[in-house]
Amino acid sequence: MANIELIAATTFGLEALAAQELRQLGYTDLTVENGRITFPGDLKAICRTNLWLRTAERVKLKIGEFKATTFDELFDQTKELPWADWLPENANFPVEGRSARSQLFSISDCQAIVKKAVVESMKKRYPRDWFEEDGPTYTIEVALLKDVATLTIDTTGVGLHKRGYRTLVGQAPLSETLAAAMIILSRWYPDTALIDPFCGSGTIPIEAALIGLNMAPGINRDFVSETWPNISGELWDEVRQEAREAARFDRTLQIIGTDIDPGAIRIARQNAEAAGLSELIHWQANAVDWLSSSRKYGKIICNPPYGERIGERKEAAALYREMGKVFSKLDTWSYYILTSNPDFERLFGKEASRKRKLYNGSIKVDFYQYYGPRPPQSRNPQMEGQTEM
Repeated sequence: MANIELIAATTFGLEALAAQELRQLGYTDLTVENGRITFPGDLKAICRTNLWLRTAERVKLKIGEFKATTFDELFDQTKELPWADWLPENANFPVEGRSARSQLFSISDCQAIVKKAVVESMKKRYPRDWFEEDGPTYTIEVALLKDVATLTIDTTGVGLHKRGYRTLVGQAPLSETLAAAMIILSRWYPDTALIDPFCGSGTIPIEAALIGLNMAPGINRDFVSETWPNISGELWDEVRQEAREAARFDRTLQIIGTDIDPGAIRIARQNAEAAGLSELIHWQANAVDWLSSSRKYGKIICNPPYGERIGERKEAAALYREMGKVFSKLDTWSYYILTSNPDFERLFGKEASRKRKLYNGSIKVDFYQYYGPRPPQSRNPQMEGQTEM
């Protein structure tokens, strides 16, 4: 199993960022497609990518890919794949499925056929008629796109956006994955001030602190493939030790999270404490019109209310106008704002330097980027807060 094929699955719009992260980890032979990056690796790559990827949703082990327009083709070709190389005799192997623009559109039928085919394949290795499935979990997915079936095994378990620190959430929480993407896209440096004036449960400031300290986002959580006999505990220990040694706890960060809701600030503080970052982020219960800073340069990165509901649209519009007035006072700062409101630039009072389409869950959003002047001091690319392994 020295050479295997892996897939880093992402939400739409984050593929390039996840590919960038993979290159920084040393994986360069990448195939980037909508929602996924395929790359060759080894057993250690399973551990390292799960531990380090900030903008991917999960890491999958690719078992096979083939064209299938009939159920017989799906069954026969799935049966020929080397399932027993990965699944032990007592493996628990549920089958999930999805289909788009394919002749095989019945997901439940595809799942049942793949399940039966995997059982028949395993019988070649294990001489038995029934598998108890009381061992470690290997979730199989059959994904059909334009009549091409991709068969994978999930190595992650609970999605990578679940870092383990967010035990409490506020209203309309921002995913950790998207928060990390916003910070990376802003090109924030650990020696630069960062303010989130709508911090909610604290996800953007906490993700910034993890990036600033070069802490692996998965360092404090478990992964389903840790239970697999295929990957030794010693290998997981080795990768975690590498991550601990890569962390830069000597850095001093300038991160502030504010929110008008004192309850949200209490939740943010608890989440930061769970992440081991309580001393590195300053929290304040303040409305956006209190926003100010004595620092000449910095970045505002935020996810304000969108006004998606009819009764909230006027409030959101008024808020965006207020943001435009307040942010303009920090005229040497850069602003990075995520919202689904198509009139944001008009309400904010300024056209963005650049905007990028992303998804916040199922909501299409734009990431509005307003570039301030470049600070006079030179920057070290290694200080950009990306993985430095």
